[in-house]
Amino acid sequence: MPLFTRRRFSFTALVLLAASALPGIAGADTVEVRIGYQKSSTLTALLKAQGTLEKKFAGKDVHLSWSEFTSGAPLLEALNIGGIDLSADVADTVPIFALAAGANLAYYAQETPSPTAQAILVRADSPIHDVASLKGKKVAVAKAAGAHYLLIAALRKAGLKFSDIQPAYLSPADGRAAFENGSVDAWAVWDPYVAGAQQQAKARVLTDGTGIASYRRYYLASAPFAKAHPEIVQAVFDALRDTGVWVKAHPQDAAAALAPVWGLDAQTVRIANDRRSYEVRAVSADALGEQQKIADAFLDANLIPKAVDTQGATVWKPL
Repeated sequence: MPLFTRRRFSFTALVLLAASALPGIAGADTVEVRIGYQKSSTLTALLKAQGTLEKKFAGKDVHLSWSEFTSGAPLLEALNIGGIDLSADVADTVPIFALAAGANLAYYAQETPSPTAQAILVRADSPIHDVASLKGKKVAVAKAAGAHYLLIAALRKAGLKFSDIQPAYLSPADGRAAFENGSVDAWAVWDPYVAGAQQQAKARVLTDGTGIASYRRYYLASAPFAKAHPEIVQAVFDALRDTGVWVKAHPQDAAAALAPVWGLDAQTVRIANDRRSYEVRAVSADALGEQQKIADAFLDANLIPKAVDTQGATVWKPL
């Protein structure tokens, strides 16, 4: 069944939708801005932790609320059904599932490629030393995540089909457990989980995305919200861009700020952050071309119910 449907929603998304219908604390003329994020949403997590947007909108008729999600799929599902207005970054695969379900979303920012920030891992003592050797093996991966496309692309490059492996669709937490106890042979995942597994479980990188999956992160909004409040989207865009610059210019400070948020030591966070570009920019035409490539690969693998034309997607442009 598709991850996004119009009739069946995740429990989290339903709760958000119900909550959004309740009377808010803001006045009648105040704009409610509901932001969804994941714990691994680096720049948005920093904006929240440091109160950056609250300071930016101080004295203005804007009220912010934050909702945390476990992964990108339910995050965009909530965006699809009107439970949130703005989404933090999601992997380049996630918008494809939303578009396939007819979601009325707008791309409002992207991070430049970070191909080494996701990888297929094996244990240090594994006899597997190349992707071709994954044939017949059990591989943990989060469905619809960027690592899902990495796995498809890496297998294709090695002359294998996705059906040549045994996928185990697991959340990062469950994937980590399965990887460490040996119930899967490999694990396709992204940072900071890659860095955590390398540092704590001595995992070995079988391959990363270099040359096969560029791994851009996208920020999305409800298309009606972006159209009605372009100045708010612009303010969030500017804050994300500035925070990305700060993270790369102050790696130790950024790692220290994120360590308690992620529940990791600062050194592991630093390793993960070094592999992410965090360069926030407007969405470009070539990015949508890459999105089309991902959509076509997922359609070919029967992971989405219909073809997606990414050129028809709504793209917000900076003011």
